[in-house]
Order: sequence, then structure tokens, then C-alpha cells
Amino acid sequence: MAFLIPYKFSYSKLVISYVGFKTDTITVTENKFIKHVLQASDELDAVTVTSRKQATSKSYLKATNTLFVSSDELLKAACCNLSESFETNPSIDVNFADAVSGTRQIKMLGLNSPYILIATENIPAIRGASQAYGLSFIPGTWVESIQITKGTGSVVNGFESIAGQINAELVKPTTDDKLFVNFYGASSERLELNTHINTKVSDKWSTGLYLHGNTHQQKHDVNDDGFLDMPLYNQINVMNRWQYTNPEKGVVSFINLRYLNDEKQAGQVDFNPDTDKGTTNFWGSEINTERIEVTTKLGYVNPEVPYQSLGFQTAFSHHKQDSYFGLNLYDITHNSFYSNLVYNTIISDSRHKVKTGLSFTYDHFDELVNADTYERTENSIGGFFEYAYDNLDKLTMTAGVRVDQHNRLGFFVTPRLHVRYTPWEKSAWRASIGRGKRSANIFAENQNMFSSSRQINILNSGGKIYGLDPEIAWNYGISYLQGFNLFERKADITFDFYRTEFQNQVVVDWENPFEVNFYNLDGDSYANSFQFEFNYNVFEHFDIRTAYKYYDIKTDYNSGQLEKPLIPNHRLFANASYETHLKDDGNQWKFDATYNWLSSQRFPSTDLSAPEFKVEEYSPTVGTLNLQVTKVFSPKFEVYLGGENVTNVRQPNPVVSADNPFGSNFDSNFVYGPIFGGMYYAGLRYRIK
Repeated sequence: MAFLIPYKFSYSKLVISYVGFKTDTITVTENKFIKHVLQASDELDAVTVTSRKQATSKSYLKATNTLFVSSDELLKAACCNLSESFETNPSIDVNFADAVSGTRQIKMLGLNSPYILIATENIPAIRGASQAYGLSFIPGTWVESIQITKGTGSVVNGFESIAGQINAELVKPTTDDKLFVNFYGASSERLELNTHINTKVSDKWSTGLYLHGNTHQQKHDVNDDGFLDMPLYNQINVMNRWQYTNPEKGVVSFINLRYLNDEKQAGQVDFNPDTDKGTTNFWGSEINTERIEVTTKLGYVNPEVPYQSLGFQTAFSHHKQDSYFGLNLYDITHNSFYSNLVYNTIISDSRHKVKTGLSFTYDHFDELVNADTYERTENSIGGFFEYAYDNLDKLTMTAGVRVDQHNRLGFFVTPRLHVRYTPWEKSAWRASIGRGKRSANIFAENQNMFSSSRQINILNSGGKIYGLDPEIAWNYGISYLQGFNLFERKADITFDFYRTEFQNQVVVDWENPFEVNFYNLDGDSYANSFQFEFNYNVFEHFDIRTAYKYYDIKTDYNSGQLEKPLIPNHRLFANASYETHLKDDGNQWKFDATYNWLSSQRFPSTDLSAPEFKVEEYSPTVGTLNLQVTKVFSPKFEVYLGGENVTNVRQPNPVVSADNPFGSNFDSNFVYGPIFGGMYYAGLRYRIK
């Protein structure tokens, strides 16, 4: 064990004690590194304390409403990328963006992922050009844990978050397995392979090589509409991660180098890109993405004053996507640079903590949309200050403010406040308020519109981002967490309510079936989200989680105030997990089941369509069930078998005018549920620790 203790000349004795060992007192005359070995004591009998690690947990002490998701939770769904990591989580909604691309998009508090700050190791990662498909570019096995924060979150990470923040911590070369192999195969003939190789180069340097590949080359058309139910694809994803650790000097550093190549083909079953691209023979789409990332992190903790630390982060990415959707062409190149300097200290004592620092961002976008070119540069420099108070008992508060100068958004202030109060045992009342501001990347964030015959219109011209104004919103929230014992077993309940009010929003208007219109909000737009959650340890090794969620989301469109389309007002969630007692040889069984039920969802209006192309005003309800069984043979080897949507729920006819995809009524965006139906999978994991 290593400890950092501030030295003062008035100190002369250091007392070292630990349960089960003899207490020693040594003389200290100067500030230096001390190595000392305690002798075992024969005065204490052996004491064994055991505790089962929780796959998900909520803090009773943090000011923010944050859910911690461990790697054990991620394994429950054999998740293959980050977009599939939230199937067993009631706080995040996962659905398909359209009926063609197979892309999964997530929502929090009823708002799409662009309103969520999604980071890897507190560096904003899924933004700009990667917004539509970026979640599928982070393999699930690379993720060590996920922190999900409702509300605007901390000012340290930027000004863009509105609905919440999601941070994915990646596995570390020093703590990850020396060798890890995960092989996955599905009944859809989807294959994936993940390999981690970690090694210690020296006493301070460690490195890891992380390889991911996935492929799907089998054509499926279960509903016989002539379109693929899921795209064909290949992905190669490589990351080399270096870690430097010097505890004597208080330095930890990471360097990540990453390359990604992702290729997708979608559209009609008979489409051949070699002969049909750019023609009206068959409707097809190809989305080819190449991405390069270089990120660095440097952390320093003052060995003499441990509460003082300095962190510096940088991230560069080059993202190039070449794509077409039928006769629609969309290419984007996005070069991005991000840096953040954070200084931590205390005021008076450890109850008063301070974070302050500077950040700089640079983004250059070059987009080709059919015959039109859009090119712009965005850069901002900002400073932030965050004060945290913790009286170690009743009250915790985090108050932050940042100021930014942005070449397109101007000068603006971003305030945020989070408060936690504990009136009685195992309870936590929380309240938060915060402001967020962002540029809407209307083409990158809404690529599903290209898989239709709709005309794309931008109705404003005075703004600095595609002629539109920046989006500005306030988010307010309150939550209550209460833990208790039920029949002598642990349980907890959570109530939370959040409201997002837009001062300005770029409205994406689908209410004309022949158009997609973008314009600045003129009126009101809000999203109310209420969630109730109940977690219970029924008996040893058997846990259940249930949740009910209600959404009230309305926007003033040019045609009047309407519910946001394709968002259910009601959602029910239930998860049950059981694992057998872990034997001495590591042998164990694990069982997991997740059920999701969605109420009806409003479709965009089709009143102007011919009768044969009109759809109902609301969708049917949808209920899906996922199951997984894992057999752990030893600490080194395990196999798993599972099924997604095992009740084989399918949306019939998800593509409007599928028989005439180049006609004026073609649209693939009326998706409310699964298209392929049930899917089964199996896999194995092998590790050497």
C-alpha cells in the first residue's frame, strides 16, 4: 500500500497501524519516501468480511444524481458496443433511428443524444460528425465502467450538456487482464472478436493493445418488403494505450492512439453497389467511415499536499465519412481538437473543495449535402470555477460557473448548481439547475432523413450555424433516493422529475410527409420526465430492478404545439438477475432477464399523403424480452448464451412506399419497434489475469 501524507517540521513521530498487524511508531526528521514492513500480530483471530459487488449503484453522498454502472452490468447483455450497453438500464432509452441504417440512438429525459454530453474518461467523444454512429464505435469490452448523470452535470466538461452526461471509463493497462479474448456470434450471422493484450514494459510504464472486429454479411428480409432488415457491415477498431505511473512523484499519465474503419451497406436486398450506385435500378446506401484519434491525459498530485492536484487533457480526432442514401449524397470531414486544464485544491479544510481551469476547443466541418457545400470553423476558449461543499453528514453542494468566448455563439455564461440533503438514514434529496448551449449539426445529427424522399429545407438564414441560431436550454430537476430493509433484505426506491425548457431550439419538423424543415423555435418547447424506480434483493444472489417512466414532451411547430414524434409517453422496465454461489474453483452460473414495454408513440403527420401511404396517428404498444445465461467455468473461462426480443415482436411494413423507393412517398423513419424480430447469440470469454 502507498499513502501520501503532508509533512510539517513540527511532526516527529509517525504511527503505523493495521488490523492484524503490530502497531509501529517511527521517527520522521525530513520529507522523504519511507518504506516500512509491519509484523503480523498473533493477538487477533482471523476475521473474514465478504460483500457482493453491485453491478449498478447510486451514491447517497454525491451532489449529482449519478448512476454507476460496472463492467459486470455491461456483461449482462453481452454488449458489443456502447450503443448496446444501456439495454439493462432504465435511465436511458434505446431505439432504432430508422428502418434502413440499423443505427441505435439513445435518449435521456426524453431528449436525443446530441443533448447529452457523452465522454470517454471525461473527454467529450461522441459529438459533431460522430453523433449518429459514434456509440457503435466504442466496443463494450473496452469499457471498465459508465457513470450516468441526469441534469446538466459539471461545468468542468464543457457547456454543451443539457439533458445529462454519460462518461465511459476505459479499461487500464495496469488493471486489465494480461490477455482477454471475447468471441461473439449471433443467429443473424453477426460475428465479433475482441482481444486485449496488456503488458508491463517497466516499473512505471504499461501498455495495452485492444483489437475489435465485427462483420455481418448475410442478407435478411423477414417481412418481405424488399429491404434489408439490418445492414451489411465490417468494422476494424484498434487502440494502443500507454499508462505511466510514478506514485513517488504523484504522476499518472495516459496516451491513447486509435484507428477505426467502418463500412456499412443498406437498402434493397437486390442492390449491388458496383452496378447500382447512383442509379434508380435499386435503392441502396453505403456509409464508410474512417476515424483517427490521439488523446493524452496527465495528472499530478502534490506529494506534500495531496489535496492539490493538476490535470491536463488533450484530444485530437480526424473523422471522415463518405456516404450516400439512394440518390442523396452526404459526406463530412470533421477535424477536432480539445484541451482542458483542471486544478483541484481545498479552502481551509477538506469540506471545501475547489476546481478551476481553462479549456479550448476547435472544430472544422466540411460537408457535402447533395450539390451544396457547407464549411465552417468553430473555436472557443473558456474558464470555469466549481466549488463543492460537503459537511460529511447532511449536506453536499456543487456550484459551478463557466464563461466562454465562442467565435459563433459569442460570449456567454453557464451556471450550474447541484445540492444533496440527507434528512434521515439512507436517504438523499437532490435538486439541480443548469444551463446549456450548443450548435446543432443538423445534417450529421439527422442522417436518417436522407433515407427518405423528403425535401430538406432550412427556413432561417440570419444565424451563424447553417443560418440558424444556437440552441439554449435550462434544465431543472429534483430526485429522492431512499434505502431500506424489506423482509430483512436490502431495497431502495428512487423518484425523480426533470424539466428541460428551451429558450431557443432548432426545430426538426417532420409534420409534412414530403419535407424535413429546420427552423428556430418560435414559442415553447419543453420536456418533462418523471421516473420511479424500485430495486430489491429478494434473496441472496437474486436482485430485481423495476422502473416506470413518464414523458410529456411538446414543441411549438409552425403547424401548432404537438407531442414530439416517436417518443412513448409511458415506459415500463424490469430486470431480474440471479447468480449461484461462487465456488472455490470459480465455477458459477449467472442468469439475467430484461423486459421493456413502450406505450403508443405519435407518428409524424401524413395528412397530405395519398390514402395508400397514410399511417395511423399512433403506433401500437411494444413489449420486448431479453434473456441471457452465463456459465463461468473458472476465473479464466466462461461461455454465454442469450436472446434479444425472444418473443419475436416485429414491426410490420416499417418502410413507407417500399415498392417505389424513388417515388415521392418513400420514407424509412416511421420506426417504433424491432424490425428483424428475435435474435439469439452465443459467445465465450477467456482471460489470463
